[in-house]
Amino acid sequence: MKCTDRFHPAIDDFRDPFSRDRDRVIHTSSFRRLEYKTQVFINHEGDYFRTRLTHSLEVSQIARAIANALGCVESLAETIALAHDLGHTPFGHVGGDTLDECLKRSGNTHGFDHNFQSFRVVTKLEKRYASFDGLNLTFATLEGILKHSYPYRKSFLGEWYEESFGLDFHPSLEAMIVDHADEIAYISHDIDDGIQFGLIGFDDILENDLVAMIDERVCAEGLRRGTKLHRYRFVGMLISHLVTELIASSRPNLPAKEGVLCKTIPARDPKPIAFEKGLKSQIGELKKILFQKLYRHERIVSKMHAGKECIRKLYGALTEDANLLPLEYKVRLKEGGGDRVVADFIAGMSDRYALQRYREIYGLG
Repeated sequence: MKCTDRFHPAIDDFRDPFSRDRDRVIHTSSFRRLEYKTQVFINHEGDYFRTRLTHSLEVSQIARAIANALGCVESLAETIALAHDLGHTPFGHVGGDTLDECLKRSGNTHGFDHNFQSFRVVTKLEKRYASFDGLNLTFATLEGILKHSYPYRKSFLGEWYEESFGLDFHPSLEAMIVDHADEIAYISHDIDDGIQFGLIGFDDILENDLVAMIDERVCAEGLRRGTKLHRYRFVGMLISHLVTELIASSRPNLPAKEGVLCKTIPARDPKPIAFEKGLKSQIGELKKILFQKLYRHERIVSKMHAGKECIRKLYGALTEDANLLPLEYKVRLKEGGGDRVVADFIAGMSDRYALQRYREIYGLG
């Protein structure tokens, strides 16, 4: 398939193919529900904190900037970015991990993978056409959603995925850009939210060379640590530095191309879009610090424990009594969808809807 091909016929209009994909993603109910899905902080903690929706918008903005600077297709990078988290469960990564455990305990060896779930959302679960499921997105967009995060080959991806998407090849440059934009976005905004919420301070992360360098630049502007303006400038400078360095280190590696590259760069080859080795190491160390001091903070873990319990209980109740499911999911169960149908229903929930159903089913008021 060509990068702009679709699995079902479509009539061209005034937009380029990837802009049409973007518009289809934005108008889905799955995209709207991201507003009430946890990034790190449970949604009802306050209006300040990032959600899956604001995260997706930030990733999109960063990806567009990088794609534009590198001469890649900006609309494709934007679309992959906006769609890359559509498959996330309520309660962040812990929700996905819990759903994965529930499925495997029920005998479903494929479990749950949020990247693959995003692919399923746009190819199966969203219903927008009478004659087929999904959004009928271009091949390049689907490839980017399925393969933007390495490794691409997974046990549950069968022969059709191998033949269609070339699991032994890197995805497009635009998909690689989204992978790094995702990393840049969540590192910077998790620091911002973590400090705002009082879980970490700059002293907790200053041991990292990257943080120390950015902090020095901010302080040189006369801004004092502990102030809002210092935090805002730090986050802005961190994003700017990482984006600038990624562009500079990637530009010499770009292959000669005309248009989008799909299934052309073997996965055994280094990725053309990559940070310089030293900066990559600094980013890795910073992520370790955030894992230890922010993501494992007792207040975060306590909230996530409640989220895990909510998903376990919902899964147990819905697999035990299918009458608790909406009609469309009951129909899918009768068609032989099995426990995957229950997982799809739970994965599509917002945090607050999951908590509401949990309370209703278990009589918790």
